[in-house]
Amino acid sequence: MDRKFYLELAAQGLSMPIGTDLILKEKDDHETRLLDGKLLGEVIVEAANRFKTPLAFPLMDLAVEKEWMLSIAGVPANEIETYHFNSCPGEALTEKIKSGLKGAPTQRIKANCDAIRHVAKEGRLLPVGMSIGPFSLMTKLVSDPITGVYLAGMGTSPEDDPEVNLIETALEISTTAILDSIRLQIEAGAKAICLCEPAANLVYLSPKQLEDGSDIFERYVMKYNKIIRNFLAETDTDLIFHDCGELTDGMLLDFNVLDSAIMSLGSSRTLWKDAELLSKNTVLFGNLPSKKFYSDKDVPESMVRSMSEELRKKMKEANHPFILGSECDVLSVPGARETILSKVNVIVETSS
Repeated sequence: MDRKFYLELAAQGLSMPIGTDLILKEKDDHETRLLDGKLLGEVIVEAANRFKTPLAFPLMDLAVEKEWMLSIAGVPANEIETYHFNSCPGEALTEKIKSGLKGAPTQRIKANCDAIRHVAKEGRLLPVGMSIGPFSLMTKLVSDPITGVYLAGMGTSPEDDPEVNLIETALEISTTAILDSIRLQIEAGAKAICLCEPAANLVYLSPKQLEDGSDIFERYVMKYNKIIRNFLAETDTDLIFHDCGELTDGMLLDFNVLDSAIMSLGSSRTLWKDAELLSKNTVLFGNLPSKKFYSDKDVPESMVRSMSEELRKKMKEANHPFILGSECDVLSVPGARETILSKVNVIVETSS
C-alpha cells in the first residue's frame, strides 16, 4: 500500500488500542469463535468499530505457528503448549515439518484466515494479519534458548555445540512456518502483517556481548526478519513491527532497517527520544503501559490520561509521525474488565 495511508492516520491524531481480546471475551461463545472464521471476523470488525480505528487487528495470539509445526511433527495436542525440542530435530523431521506446512493448516490458522476474509469482504477496514517473529518462535521451541544464544554470541558454531545447532535449526524451521502462515493470511486478504518479536530483547540477548561488538543480533534476529520483510515487499504487504521487550538503542537502529510502516514499542522505551533514531517514514505506535491496566494501584486512569497528554505533546515536539496506543495487545483479565476498559477508553477519547 501507499505509505501515505499510515502517515495520514498519524497526522490526523489517531489513537487506538490493540484490544480485540477485550471484545472477544465479552462473548459467551468466545472459545467457539476462535475456530469459526466468520464469527471471529465479526469480533475483529466490532473491535475496530468500538475503538474507532480503520486498522482491523486480529488477536495477538503468538502460539498458532508453534501449534501448526508441532502438530505436523506428531506432538500430542495436549503437550504442544509446553513442548520443547530436547535435541536438534534430525533432517527427516525437519523436512517433515517443512513439507507439512505446505499442506492443510490447523483449525486455528484456518479460522484466522477466514476472519481476515470476513474483514476484507466487509470492505471498510484495513485487514491486518498477525504472526510471531522467528526469534520469538525459536524461544518457544527450545527449553533453554538463553544459553545457546550466549554460546553463539561467543563464537561457538553449531558444529561444535548441540545447543547452538538446535537454536539455528529452530530458527530455520520457524522462519519457514512464519512465511507459510503469512502467505495464507495474505491470500485471505491481509494488506498488512503485524510481526511480533517480543523475545528479541535484553533477556535473551546479552547486553555485554552486544556492547563488545558481537554480531549475534544480526545473525539471530535481523537475518530472519529481513527474509520476512523481503517477502512482504514482494507481495506488496505492509509491515507493522512489534517488540514490547527491553531494547538498546542499537537494536532499535537495526529494526529501523526493516522500514516498517508502523513500529510498536513497549513502555520501557521513551518514544520521543526514539524518534531521533528512526525514519520519519515509520509511524511510531504506543506505548502506554497497558500490561498493567488491570491495576488501579499501578496505573490509575488519571495516569493514563496524563501519560497520553505527555506523549502527544512530546511526539509533536519531536515532529515524528505517531499514533497513541497500547504497548501490546490489551488482554481481558477476569474481575478487572471494567477497570481495563475505562483506561482503553481514555486512549480512544484522546484522538485529535
